[in-house]
Amino acid sequence: MKAALNGIEINYEVHGKDGAPWIVWSHSLACSIRMWDPQIAAFKDRYRHLVYDMRGHGASSAPKGPYTLDMLADDVLALTKSLNIQKAIFSGLSIGGMIGQMIALRGAGPFERMVLADTGHAQNADAIKQWEERIRIAESQGMKPLVASTMERWFTPPFRESAAAKKIADIIAATPVAGYVGCGHAIMKLNTTARLKEIKLPVLAIAGESDGAAAGTRYIGENLPGAKLVILKNASHIANVEQPEAFNRALTEFLTSR
Repeated sequence: MKAALNGIEINYEVHGKDGAPWIVWSHSLACSIRMWDPQIAAFKDRYRHLVYDMRGHGASSAPKGPYTLDMLADDVLALTKSLNIQKAIFSGLSIGGMIGQMIALRGAGPFERMVLADTGHAQNADAIKQWEERIRIAESQGMKPLVASTMERWFTPPFRESAAAKKIADIIAATPVAGYVGCGHAIMKLNTTARLKEIKLPVLAIAGESDGAAAGTRYIGENLPGAKLVILKNASHIANVEQPEAFNRALTEFLTSR
């Protein structure tokens, strides 16, 4: 399904039990709706799921950027409003978690709890240089040259040859350059460090122990008042795909706690 919002078309799907509590899933850069298939399958009988392709990804529109995290947050809020979602849980991974932080800092919209997975709170000078190089490659050569290095960051070596990992590799390669570049610029401007204490929602900060972003996720979990921190063994950046059972177990404990 597609919704015309904020001057673009946003592709989305709704799954799960009608009338059940809503979960809105926000994927990583260079991914799509399909990243959350393990969670949709596991929770289909307990929750109503809204999965969407963020601006510049999947089957959503890919206008030329740069984008901002506020712009991407606006897309989520417009989509939930269009579907009359008044109460929900937000789960975002990587840039999805950054989007969640922006929404929380702006008053949280319909969201009562948040899962911030494999994400960060700021970009240092080295990280910005890395993003500049990735953007240069994407703009000059397309997405295929970025697939191998991205897979190295996203998954541990034993998992990279799995069917699930290869599915993600195909999604990376198919990501529109405009979307990758636009969101890359948004990530480069991330800086919520000083404002984390303003987030009042219950938060689960969860990351794979081998993820390069794990330190940032740990910082969020340790510095956001009341947050719960979970670090998953034998997982890297896309922890929900690499260790779905452990990821889902942590979500269940968080979502059923008071």
